[in-house]
Amino acid sequence: MLSMTGFGKAEALLGDGLLLTAEVNSVNRKQLEVRCNLPSECSAFEDKVRKTAANYISRGALQVRVSLQGKNGGFSGEPNVDVQRLELLISECMRVRANVGLDKNCVDVEKLMTLPGIVSFKSIDPDSPELSETFEKVLAGAFEKFNAMRGTEGENLKKDLYNRLNHLKELLAVIEPLVAEIPAQIKQKILSRLEAEKIPVPGSEEQLLREVLFYADRADVTEEVTRLKSHFEQFVKYLEDASPRGRSLDFLAQEMFREINTLGNKAGIPAVSAQVVEFKSELEKVREQIQNVE
Repeated sequence: MLSMTGFGKAEALLGDGLLLTAEVNSVNRKQLEVRCNLPSECSAFEDKVRKTAANYISRGALQVRVSLQGKNGGFSGEPNVDVQRLELLISECMRVRANVGLDKNCVDVEKLMTLPGIVSFKSIDPDSPELSETFEKVLAGAFEKFNAMRGTEGENLKKDLYNRLNHLKELLAVIEPLVAEIPAQIKQKILSRLEAEKIPVPGSEEQLLREVLFYADRADVTEEVTRLKSHFEQFVKYLEDASPRGRSLDFLAQEMFREINTLGNKAGIPAVSAQVVEFKSELEKVREQIQNVE
């Protein structure tokens, strides 16, 4: 079982002291959504990123960030200063300052260097085989770590879901004998009502039994109990299935909620109602956890 949330990072050095870094992280989402943030040198690899992502995850909001920079941080590549253009700007600034009566020797050269076109950075050739090979290596490394983390979180989710499933089984085990007593309770209720209203009880016990069975049948929850047990078994199979089963588990949890809700409505006795409320509360926690499963 894999979680839909995870993080992975990998990096490698390129020629000229450049560091290529890839980071992959994801959060919950019903469908697969891949967002790429790539440097201009790697923009041609976006399709490769999306295909790689589809091999690792089937749903979730995935963010892939790739950076290319000097190994000590900062810009990628070596700086290239257009000295001729910079000198012309300095000269012109000195002339203007002198014309308006300012000290011509106070020109801020560093600010002039921030102007577009004054400083550029030589980076790696986007068509370089080295870039393509290193990109694939770094991307695969990030996704492997990403999946390893999802696997660890997935195992923790599985343990938690098993614990909650066992709690649901325990609650159903308490409910079963309670609902088994419903026919006898209905019979006693009918007799008490007849006695309270001073209505003669039918002479034939068989006739009374038919009346009791009629009302008892309306409160029979055997079918709901059987379905819940069947859902429990299927739930375990999905938990042990290596393929993405988040949607299947979510659907099954919805079916469980429907059955326990029907059971509660049919039974209608306080002892059962209390157990049904707790069952629903625990099942809601199960559904919340399932939202994290791929």
